[in-house]
Formats: sequence, structure tokens, C-alpha cells
Amino acid sequence: MPAAAGAAGISHELLALAFTFMLVLCRSAAAVMLLPALGESEPPVMLRAGLAVGLAALLVPVVSASIPQEPASFLRLAGMVAVELLAGGLIGWLARLLVLALPAAGQVVSLMIGQSSVLQPDALLGAQSAVFGKLFSMLAPVLVLSTGLYALPLSALSDSYAVFPAGGGISSGDLAETAVKAVGGSFALALRLASPFVLLSVVWQVALGLLSRLVPQIQVYFLALPGQVLGGLLLAALLSAAIVHAWLTAVGDGFAHLPGL
Repeated sequence: MPAAAGAAGISHELLALAFTFMLVLCRSAAAVMLLPALGESEPPVMLRAGLAVGLAALLVPVVSASIPQEPASFLRLAGMVAVELLAGGLIGWLARLLVLALPAAGQVVSLMIGQSSVLQPDALLGAQSAVFGKLFSMLAPVLVLSTGLYALPLSALSDSYAVFPAGGGISSGDLAETAVKAVGGSFALALRLASPFVLLSVVWQVALGLLSRLVPQIQVYFLALPGQVLGGLLLAALLSAAIVHAWLTAVGDGFAHLPGL
């Protein structure tokens, strides 16, 4: 009897550990799927799955005390899993929105200097194919990894159990407000990064309009496009370092304010 009781106790502890690991894995997998640099579509699926499992294994000893017991109701269990997926996905999505501001700014820059094409859509951003947009979309994850910024979302994932307790709920009103602010902040950051090109493009287009009015015989578009492209490339060469630095500063500040940090 004592041996049977001991075996039953061990079995119960293993089931509790498996349940804890499953809940933590739901949150970490949802976050890894969306986190910048770690959740890109280029790495193999097995690599990202292994990263999610590894994160869950590291988090279980840290957050196991805050994980509730397995509920008796299946509906309650499904609700807990949904909350974990939503919490992890929210952290990853908020971090990715900040990073996407750089390729979005590249899209605007390419449009302003005449380097975008409506005939080649960008599958990642769902917009026109743009040289600078593609360049910045490849540069962003490299910068996140090389500067160590990826550690902040991971810290937010670990500390998120204080904000979104396992088995608890997430207010839909707060969630909607957070989503709206995050999307607006990402677009505002992209516009700030591309603002020199937007301003100069407006001035350039106004000057071309006046020129076409004063000298209507001149084919303004064909004469101005080479100068627009060349001037835009020179301006991009001068300002790219400043744009990247401003983006890194904004991303670091945004990562520091993720839920849980």
C-alpha cells in the first residue's frame, strides 16, 4: 500500500508538471511565433518550435508557483489555453509592431524617391514592392539580434505572469485600447523616420508643378524623375545611419514598456 500510494503521488506530480509545462508552452509558442527576429518566417519551423519548447522549459521553474491546478471542466481548460495564447501573442505582436516601423518607413522612402512599383507587391507588408522597404525588413531582425534588444521581449514574457496571471482573464477594453495605441504608435514612428523624405518630396512636387505651369512645353516628369531618384538615393545615403539610430532608440524604449516590464 505505501508503495502504491507513493507511485500515485509521483504520478499526480508528473501530471501537474505536464499541465504547467503545457500552459507555459502555449504562451511561449504564441510569443515566439510573432516576436521580431525570433519569429521570422525564414527560419525552419522546427527551429522555432524548438525555441518555444526551450523557452517553456526555462520558464517552468520560474513561474510554476503562479500556475493554478488543472481544472476539472474541459471548457475551463480551453479558456485557460486561449488566455495563454492571447497573452503570448499580444507580447509578440506588440514587439513586432515596433520593429515593422522600420520597413514601413522604407516603403514610404521608396515611394517618395520613385523606387516603388505597383506591379511587384510585397507579400510581407502587403504593399508595393520597395527597395528600401525590403532592405530595412532584412536589416531590422539583424539589428534586433546584434544589439541584444531581443532580450527585452523575452524578459517581458517571463514577467507577464504578473500582468496576465495564468488562468485569469484579459479585459477586452484594455486589449482594444492597447492594440489601437500600438498600431498608431508604429505608423507614427514610421512617418517620423521617413519625414525628411516626405517633406522634401512635397517641396519637390510643388516646384515641379510650378515649373510645368510656367513652361508647359517641357516634359517635366521625364526630366525630373532621374533627378528625383538620384537626389533621393544621395539623401538616403546621408540619413540612413540617423534613421537606424532613431529607430533603435524608439524600439528599445518601446520594448522597455512591454506588458510585464
